Amino acid sequence: MELRQLQYFVKVAQKEHVTQAAEELHVAQSAVSRQIHQLEEELGVNLFMQKGRNLHLTAVGQLFCNRIEAILKDLDRAVNEVHEFLDPEHGEIRLGFPNSLGIHLIPSVVSEFRKLFPNVKFRFKQGTYPTLIRDVISAEVDLAFISPFPESHDQVVGNVVLTEDLVAILPPNHHLSGEQSIRLEQLKDDKFILFSKGYSLRPIVWHACLEAGFTPKVAFEGEETDTIRGLVAAGMGVSLLPEMALYQSFSLQPSRLRVSEPRVTRTIGLIHRTDDKLPLVAQSFRGFLLEYFGLDVDTPPIR
Repeated sequence: MELRQLQYFVKVAQKEHVTQAAEELHVAQSAVSRQIHQLEEELGVNLFMQKGRNLHLTAVGQLFCNRIEAILKDLDRAVNEVHEFLDPEHGEIRLGFPNSLGIHLIPSVVSEFRKLFPNVKFRFKQGTYPTLIRDVISAEVDLAFISPFPESHDQVVGNVVLTEDLVAILPPNHHLSGEQSIRLEQLKDDKFILFSKGYSLRPIVWHACLEAGFTPKVAFEGEETDTIRGLVAAGMGVSLLPEMALYQSFSLQPSRLRVSEPRVTRTIGLIHRTDDKLPLVAQSFRGFLLEYFGLDVDTPPIR
């Protein structure tokens, strides 16, 4: 069994098509087919079954694929660790984060870190709360910013690096738009524009409204902070957004007001896998981030 066979097998499993796999691998289709056939002969099982024009994994093929994908990821990481050991300032950091942090926070911290280590590369992956947890556990990313911070999780640990206020955003012609601050209950008769289910900001806003004594009437659900901000500015409803999501300037802007009661916040944490040693370059970045947010580098992660 050769490494090349395993790499070809995983690529065909991902593409469900030999021709597409061969094109991405930059090899002949016949070479891919031959290697898959030899692998099946060596194992004594059929790894794929034909369904129309596509190839689908058999049950045993799926089991085998899950194992081989994990092995190949470990192999890639081992190679990277060797390179980083030789020169940790030229490594790659795989960083996950939610969309709302991509406007200001991520560019800011990456820019500051690259002033110190200009040759370090970054591979970014955006996601929702559950997908970021999954990406950390599956080793798709080394570190992830996440909100809210998971207070108890068997497979990830980390630190709260920031607690951020959410502010009310209203249409410019709203009767409260000239106020400095409002109580959330003052918006009980308004229609809300919220994040879709699965996005961590939605339950934060929902529970804050319940705490204020009302259930929000939802006019629209979105998946991007810019969409929600734009719809509010266009007069479609009201919402609550993190201050960090409102840094960019657009021609159409909602009014921003501090919410005095109840105070609505979100925690932002930095997490990594529980029982896994970070690559040297990722360890360096984690230490930099803890100092950036005013924490001691030796602050133990919360389990």
